[in-house]
Amino acid sequence: MISDPNRSAVPRTIGFLGTLGIGVGAMVGGGILALAGVAFSVSGPSAILAFILNGLIAFITVLSFAEMASANPQSGGTYTYAKKALSLQVAFGVGWVVWFASLVAAVLYALGFGAFAIFSLQQIPAGGLEWLFEHNLTPVLLALGAICFFTFKLIRGTGDGGMFTNIGKLIVFAILIAGGLAVVFQTPFSHIKQSLDPFFTGGFSGVIAAMGYTFIAFQGFDLIGSAAGEIKDPEKTIPKAMVGTLVVGLAIYIPLLFVMSTVGVEPGGSIAALSEQNPETVLAIAAQKYLGAFGFWLVLIAGIFSMLSALQANLFAASRIALRMANDRTLSHHLSTIHLRHGTPVNSVYATCGIVVLLVLILPDVAAAGAASSLIFLITFALGHLIMILMRKRRYKENETFTAPLFPLLPIVGMLACLGLALFQAVVVPEAGLISLFWLLIGSVLFVSFFVKKAEAIEASEQALDPDLVRLRGLSPLVLLPIYNPANAESMVFVANALAPPVVGRVLLLSIVTPGGESDEIHKRLTINRDVTEQALKASFEAGLRPDTLTTIAERPWEEIERVAKVHNCRSLLLGLSSLEEFETSQNLEQLVRNVKSDVVVFRQPYSGWKITEVRRVLIPVAGFSSHDPLRARIAASIWRTSQPEMTFVQILPASTPEEIVNKNKVRLSRFAGRIIPGKVEVKILRNDDPKTELINQAQEHDLVIMGLGKPGIHQKAFGSISLALAQKTDTALIFISKK
Repeated sequence: MISDPNRSAVPRTIGFLGTLGIGVGAMVGGGILALAGVAFSVSGPSAILAFILNGLIAFITVLSFAEMASANPQSGGTYTYAKKALSLQVAFGVGWVVWFASLVAAVLYALGFGAFAIFSLQQIPAGGLEWLFEHNLTPVLLALGAICFFTFKLIRGTGDGGMFTNIGKLIVFAILIAGGLAVVFQTPFSHIKQSLDPFFTGGFSGVIAAMGYTFIAFQGFDLIGSAAGEIKDPEKTIPKAMVGTLVVGLAIYIPLLFVMSTVGVEPGGSIAALSEQNPETVLAIAAQKYLGAFGFWLVLIAGIFSMLSALQANLFAASRIALRMANDRTLSHHLSTIHLRHGTPVNSVYATCGIVVLLVLILPDVAAAGAASSLIFLITFALGHLIMILMRKRRYKENETFTAPLFPLLPIVGMLACLGLALFQAVVVPEAGLISLFWLLIGSVLFVSFFVKKAEAIEASEQALDPDLVRLRGLSPLVLLPIYNPANAESMVFVANALAPPVVGRVLLLSIVTPGGESDEIHKRLTINRDVTEQALKASFEAGLRPDTLTTIAERPWEEIERVAKVHNCRSLLLGLSSLEEFETSQNLEQLVRNVKSDVVVFRQPYSGWKITEVRRVLIPVAGFSSHDPLRARIAASIWRTSQPEMTFVQILPASTPEEIVNKNKVRLSRFAGRIIPGKVEVKILRNDDPKTELINQAQEHDLVIMGLGKPGIHQKAFGSISLALAQKTDTALIFISKK
């Protein structure tokens, strides 16, 4: 197998029928055949009502998801929407849960396939092999075999749901429904009425319980959003396919359940009692009642193919969610590897199928898997409604795409319905809630331990390349910019623009006037203050910023900057200094960096009037991947977005560093650089025992250096010897970053 770790883009190759196939393949057949018996056993014939109510909730959810998916046609589904509208940490939690939801759904259908397959084999004379079919491990082994088969299949092609499988499945269900309705019309009404009495076997609480167990049967439409990045003409295709998936599902579910509840039971019998005895194969037994052996085998065959197509669809969707998260570094970057020949996310497929195999061995039965999956999907759907409300409120849509009606009433109703059903499910089936909680705990540990820092850097770069993401999240970061030199205002505002994106970002322009002195001196200082404020405002307006201005009178400017940063709770503090070598300036800087809670960015311009927009070569030294990466990524990406200069990332290692370490670091640095800068970048790993001299030499060949500072401590300064040496011995423009 040949794979490329740097490729992460999957082409759009799936048309409308393929998109509809993803939804129909996941929704139709597998859920109802695996869980109808469980629903009937807790609610009796009122399971029909449970499916109708679930369909209503699903329809409201389809409207919200269709709007978000058509406006944001990237793979990842709910995770993608959460990452645009919520914080990085919340988005990871949503993505982690959505990924798990598809994983557990795949477990449900794998176990369901095993149950249907083994039940079918038990009906055939086996010539002494009956013991094998009755062994508890045999269905599990069949489930594992199906997972391995689809692992191989998904690596070699797309998971478009299997058109021929779906058509065959729909024909089978049409025969079952048509045959049943034909018998219903010939059956006395008294028998129909008797079979449905009592309708509420488990009371209304039984209906709610049945809804919780079977909501997974309506889950297929959201898998379309998980694969949106591979769908052609997504703005039109996705809404049609989502609605079409639900329509097809309801057109099969309701008539089939009615037929099974009425003519699928013996006179005087009940579907509830039949389901308690045969929860996993009740529909096959019911079909045998009115279609004979033909109906019995038809359901078994439909069950096998339905479980397999739903298994394939969920494995496909889960692997695409993992791919999206890996691209954002909220999961390991290894999962973003794309197969060169087949164009599929090979490692995401392996990881997804491997976890499903593990869960098949852990989860006890189909009912437990269905309950856990339904609970998790209900939570993610509730979050989806909330995200849609936030996105619409923040006016995220620029193009004419699908718009859900009756906003915000419908998404609020959908969110409350999903949350209420999820809470009820957690109480009725506590093991489902425990499984979900355990998965969240694992994800939290992994995210904090391995992924958060890299993910923050990539997120900062995305916000710089697309500032509208900040608006989508409802953020309004405040940057404090002390100003004193009119000639440098334009470049200072540009850097402020990187820290506070246009339109949504806020910049506070601070000018400080020192008191005292003769009247002419005061007039001169006030004139300079007026000029610098005018230039800064002009540059701000041209950059799309709407700054506030603040003029204060203070004897000690450094202390005044610190005071204003604290009073206004500024996220970032941008300082423009012409000289860092003076002892007093260095001491004041160290104290300021140590005392303020804001991120501090220090910008040294080489000469008055220098313009950052004219930079052609940028050097970014990387000693390690520490906490200042997000700020460095944001500034670097903003500069690239504006003028596309040559970007060089450099790391200096000791001269004795082995070649294998050099190669490993180069791969890692290339990966980091490629994730924050979308264009071509140069990566250098240099070996030198005198990193200070080497960096000075490299800086002199560039127009700008963007460098992170150390964290100041009791015995450690933010501006170390290398930073000061760059300031003293080069004329290059410098941006130093201190992340709090």
